Amino acid sequence: MTTSGGVTVRVPAKVNVQLAVGAARPDGFHDLANVFLAVSLYDEVTATPAAALTITCEGPDADKVPLDRTNLAARAAELLAARHGVSPDVHLHIAKDIPVAGGMAGGSADGAGALLACDALWGLNSSREELLEICAELGSDVPFSLVGGAALGTGRGEKLTELPVGGNFHWVFAVADGGLSTPTVFGEFDRLTEGAEIPDPTASPALLDALRTGDTTALAGALANDLQAAALSLRPSLAATLTAGTDAGALAALVSGSGPTTAFLVKDAETARTLAAALTTSGTCRTARTATSPAQGATILPN
Repeated sequence: MTTSGGVTVRVPAKVNVQLAVGAARPDGFHDLANVFLAVSLYDEVTATPAAALTITCEGPDADKVPLDRTNLAARAAELLAARHGVSPDVHLHIAKDIPVAGGMAGGSADGAGALLACDALWGLNSSREELLEICAELGSDVPFSLVGGAALGTGRGEKLTELPVGGNFHWVFAVADGGLSTPTVFGEFDRLTEGAEIPDPTASPALLDALRTGDTTALAGALANDLQAAALSLRPSLAATLTAGTDAGALAALVSGSGPTTAFLVKDAETARTLAAALTTSGTCRTARTATSPAQGATILPN
């Protein structure tokens, strides 16, 4: 069964306020303690009936988004259809506003958005648990794109424990030219840490407490990303962006996830606007965007 028209799902970007990385496992993945925070930059995925599975995309850097079966949105439709014995005949249109290959889970967001949109379009009424299972099959960041808010991801990041957040946080994100491949960044992490004793990843109690109480200053003091050194090794120019942001008034700065987007935590919306303008004119990034967190996870929009 399908609905008569299309279904549009809005899905947020994420920032990793803590990304603790363990040693490489035999399967090539790494155990993580990954504290996700959803932020108010969104993609929208619209599913409409079609004769075959097709994908279109519009928005910033849309030309860098694959329109074939490697796109997580297409894979989401195929996995959901296979599980329910239906044909994945759907047109998925992605309205892109999350930076592409920027360490903000834009591709994962599209996978989660397509999954929820197709589930509604086809009238499948899948349980949240079933949708999260498919999300985990799609990729480590996809379950959080569905859930939103704040969560601790363990395992390779796909096992989520939702976290309480006691207030709003203000961010600026500096978008770099070009992307960074997540597997390449993890490979560089392995190279840089070869022979070192890597502790088991654990979430910082101070960071979790700062989220729970909504304390921006405490959160600024607890931000951490074990992949930052690897991202900077592969893209040394990001150091200048981080410096420009802190010089312009950010409370803290870090590489978002595997990069190359850099994230700056600030005290309020006015500071965010000022910092974004300073970064945009600094010559160290392509553009800068303001956002707040936490943000809702994948949400079906009214027609």
